[in-house]
Amino acid sequence: MFFRNRVAGDFYDCFRVSPERVLFGLLDVAGRPDTNRLVLEAAQTFFRTLGPELFAPSDINESDAMVQLCVHLNRGIMEKAAGVHSCPAFVGCYHERFGTLCYTNAGHTPGLLRDRAGITELASTGLPLGLFSHATCEAPTVGLEKGAALLLVSRGVVEGSPREKDGDDEFGLQRTKDFLLSDHSPSAQALCASILRDAGEFVGDPVASEDMTALALLRTA
Repeated sequence: MFFRNRVAGDFYDCFRVSPERVLFGLLDVAGRPDTNRLVLEAAQTFFRTLGPELFAPSDINESDAMVQLCVHLNRGIMEKAAGVHSCPAFVGCYHERFGTLCYTNAGHTPGLLRDRAGITELASTGLPLGLFSHATCEAPTVGLEKGAALLLVSRGVVEGSPREKDGDDEFGLQRTKDFLLSDHSPSAQALCASILRDAGEFVGDPVASEDMTALALLRTA
């Protein structure tokens, strides 16, 4: 069960690429949408066209397919940007029947996987996209037990700071972890809404700030 929500600034997408696989991604594209439109369009085009082509066959090696997708995304971003354009990214493919997640984390905020053992960080497996034309990322696979939750948040959530307070305190990854451990949202939609509400209240904007994006996956069966 997926849901994604944002206020502005980031690229995200999720869609079914086969009867058993769902592809999703969250990209922290540098700059605002009005200045990085071509990069955003390129990312969506590669994601939507190559995703089904690479992940639809039943007998694929998901790790190889993920690496290929990220190579094409990386080069497409650099081409449209006409040079370097930093784009941390978390891209995953969830296999519903097996309950497995193949992912790559290209310099993005860690994905947070919650299960009965606690919180596991799905940390960076490579450099951000858009920096080096021949850069590649590793693509490991993890299992999600029934009831597990995966939460992805953009850098805008983690780096959100109070607007009316002195100091350099941020919402931070630890607050995000604490939130996820204590959250009892019944759906991915509710989970996303709740974390954005908490982060928004922390920075002094109850409807969340710009560049705050959340994407969640709950394994319910």
